[in-house]
Amino acid sequence: MQPTKIETEREKLEAERVAILDDIEHLKEWLQGEVDVDADEGDPDLAEREKNLALLMVMERKLESVNMALRAIDKGRYGICERCGNPIDPARLEVRPDATLCLDCQREVERIAKKAALRYMEE
Repeated sequence: MQPTKIETEREKLEAERVAILDDIEHLKEWLQGEVDVDADEGDPDLAEREKNLALLMVMERKLESVNMALRAIDKGRYGICERCGNPIDPARLEVRPDATLCLDCQREVERIAKKAALRYMEE
C-alpha cells in the first residue's frame, strides 16, 4: 500500500478513535448518573440501561478494532490479512479501515464462530 494512502487511513482511524472515545465517555457518564431503583418498585428505565450497556460493549469492541488497525500501521502490516497474510482488498479498507482480515478470512472466522455458538446453545 502506498505511504500516502496509509497516512490517510491512519488519519481516518485516529479520528474514528477520538469519536469512539468521546462516545464511550458520554455513555459512561450517563450510566453513572442513573439512580439505583429499588427492585420492589420496578424500573421503567431498565430496558434503556441494558440497551446502553450493550451499546457500550459494541463501542469498546470497535475501539479495540481501531487500535489493532493502528498497531498494524505502526508495524508496517496494515492492509495485510492477519490470518492468511494476503493483501486486504483496498475497497474493503475504504469501507472498513479497521479491517485486519481479508473478506474470505472474515467470512471463515464468522462461520466458525457461528458454528461454535450453535454448538454451545445445543449443550
